Amino acid sequence: MDLTMIDFWQKMFAQPELFFTVLLTLGVFLVNGWTDAPNAIATCITTRSLTVRKAIAMAAVLNFFGVFLMMMINSTVAQTIYRMVDFGGDSKQALIALCAAMVAIVTWATLAWRFGFPTSESHALIAGISGAAIALQNGLGGINGGEWIKIIYGLIFSLSFGMGLGYFTTLFIQVLFKDWNQRQLTPFFKRAQVIGSGAMAFMHGAQDGQKFLGIFMLGVFLSQGKAGGTDFTVPLWITISCSLIMAVGTSVGGIRIIKTVGLDMVKIRPYQGFSSDFAASITLLLSSLFGFPVSTTHTKTTAIMGSGLAVRIGSINWNVVKNMVFAWVLTFPGCGVLGYLMSKLFLLVFS
Repeated sequence: MDLTMIDFWQKMFAQPELFFTVLLTLGVFLVNGWTDAPNAIATCITTRSLTVRKAIAMAAVLNFFGVFLMMMINSTVAQTIYRMVDFGGDSKQALIALCAAMVAIVTWATLAWRFGFPTSESHALIAGISGAAIALQNGLGGINGGEWIKIIYGLIFSLSFGMGLGYFTTLFIQVLFKDWNQRQLTPFFKRAQVIGSGAMAFMHGAQDGQKFLGIFMLGVFLSQGKAGGTDFTVPLWITISCSLIMAVGTSVGGIRIIKTVGLDMVKIRPYQGFSSDFAASITLLLSSLFGFPVSTTHTKTTAIMGSGLAVRIGSINWNVVKNMVFAWVLTFPGCGVLGYLMSKLFLLVFS
């Protein structure tokens, strides 16, 4: 796609719908960095491997490079999100519905943050735009089942592989370092955990950045009166701009979510923090290469649970897990219905 920054700005000011679509999409980028990024650094903060300020700064920088570099290497996740729903037909109505979906997603994410639930922004995005597409097309014809099934594959893979790898990595470390005393083990894994959390922050950008870039490009194509299943190339300046917005959101942090994931759910030691970071990072990397849009929140929290189970079942606060699972299960129908209703309202008011 050949679109210069100057051409894009001219189109934005000539088309109010595009202007608000871009503004809302960037808002979702910002909220994602603000609410999802804390999952990446929760464990290294709660084990005191890094201070909050240093961890957030590290996450902000690596989120930026995660988005930027993964789009250069493999953009299949962005392509999947772009083709997942049908916003074809009247381009003006499609842009209105897309704006409504972004409002629904930001609303859902803000409520989840307010109550400290590490709900998935990825699943909120998928549900919100799916609900909007159904509202626009007045039926399930707005859903591309061939692409949507990748969401299901990704969900099963990320939950099972993330938890399993977290469990077995923790067991492996326990066996490998069984003759070490605690004074030797803790400083070593605190340093290792900084690397693990950095990898997790990088992969958060790589996964979530692609999803939202796919929506950004959907808005751009709709503004030009076209949308569909064609492949696309994201201009470098758009990738950099969106990466910076996500990094700014990350720098805001999210202490409520850090507390839920890193402190309340499982009491972990530094080697467990490293195990969960390693497991989650590998799971996200494989998901990105396979083109599965997965939830960084689900992947990280299940990896932490796997690490906790490897030590002792009783180390997990199952009440916190129950509340998180409830929030996860509620996201698809809840944000989907919100996206649907918001789209119907926007179409009624602005069409």
